[in-house]
Amino acid sequence: MYSSMGYSNGYHNHQQQQPQQQQERMGGITSQRERVRRGGRRSRDSLRVSEHQQQNERKPATPCTDFDVAYFHSYAHVGIHEEMIKDRVRTETYRAAIMQNQSSIEGKVVVDVGCGTGILSIFCAQAGAKRVYAVDASDIAVQANEVVKANNLSDKVIVLHGRVEDVEIDEEVDVIISEWMGYMLLYESMLGSVITARDRWLKRGGLILPSNATLYMAPVTHPDRYNESIDFWRNVYGIDMSAMMPLAKQCAFEEPSVETITGENVLTWPHVVKHVDCYTIQIHELESIATAFKFKSMMRAPLHGFAFWFDVEFSGPALYPANNHIPSVVHQIDGCQKKKRANPNEALVLSTAPEDPPTHWQQTLIYFYDPIEVEQDQLIEGSLVLSQSKENARFMNIHLEYASGGRSFVKESVMR
Repeated sequence: MYSSMGYSNGYHNHQQQQPQQQQERMGGITSQRERVRRGGRRSRDSLRVSEHQQQNERKPATPCTDFDVAYFHSYAHVGIHEEMIKDRVRTETYRAAIMQNQSSIEGKVVVDVGCGTGILSIFCAQAGAKRVYAVDASDIAVQANEVVKANNLSDKVIVLHGRVEDVEIDEEVDVIISEWMGYMLLYESMLGSVITARDRWLKRGGLILPSNATLYMAPVTHPDRYNESIDFWRNVYGIDMSAMMPLAKQCAFEEPSVETITGENVLTWPHVVKHVDCYTIQIHELESIATAFKFKSMMRAPLHGFAFWFDVEFSGPALYPANNHIPSVVHQIDGCQKKKRANPNEALVLSTAPEDPPTHWQQTLIYFYDPIEVEQDQLIEGSLVLSQSKENARFMNIHLEYASGGRSFVKESVMR
């Protein structure tokens, strides 16, 4: 147990020794993000929530599975963290949020969940935090501790190498900060680690950054992408290779695709799939999310699929008191939900929307195998279920049912 007094130079290793067979298995594992597109994501703590504010009677932590071990190992690569830090929209918004909430951080105790290289922890220390616990289950924590020492912050930033479920912090904290968002917001299931930290350590009335998040979806048209991947095979150097098209469709569109689109690709106002209040959301809510949608196309165009993106808001405790649910404000526009954003004078917003500056999250596209021609004002309706994979809770099962123009379809895929 590491109390607030008597800690060493800041680095504490809570990792358990892994069996040799497990270590050997980890060597060839690529990161989950690399299975989605070239690149990588960040190190992430795994999931399990305890009963709120009952550290003394806390349930035993969930054992670290082979999936978790491989997952943490794969995210120790520096390139993953380089990509995130170079995302100026992401990094500068977090720094601005810390400075905007400096009065809630100065002289206070902070936990950084999934600290990676420690950059957010250092931002908090620079904002005057009394003490920052930087927690990460990946081996990147070793480098984070060196970064802390190099910046002469070992007296303020304590690096804890282990899962949120396993590390011990012998005091309540005033602030939790975490960059937990994955593709489609919930991919990678890191939000569960934030919930665990909240229920273990956060003082009543404490601050969580970001405070809330919203996942959106909308129908899109993307003829350039379809032509590039599919229609290309119709005529290859004068050769009819259209026999390749069924396989090309399966390879290109079977799984979700992470890529950048623009507002011109979006056919309607977006629909709110899920609003997340970081102060009140519970772990069971993440297991399965269902929504029904109804869109009205704003133009005549081929419908190629649906795009997903998210935004997060950094609201101060006065605007978003802890443990006190505040429902999101949602407007109905032609049957679609459009969440009203907070007044920019009240909350910072980090958005991954197509019309906003691009981020490393880009947007997530679920393409149809064949486009649907829609007319202006034509309805597009259906339902969506996002559920954690039983194989690995960090994977996301997607069940999409949609109908338009008297035709109905089902698309199932896994984001792994």
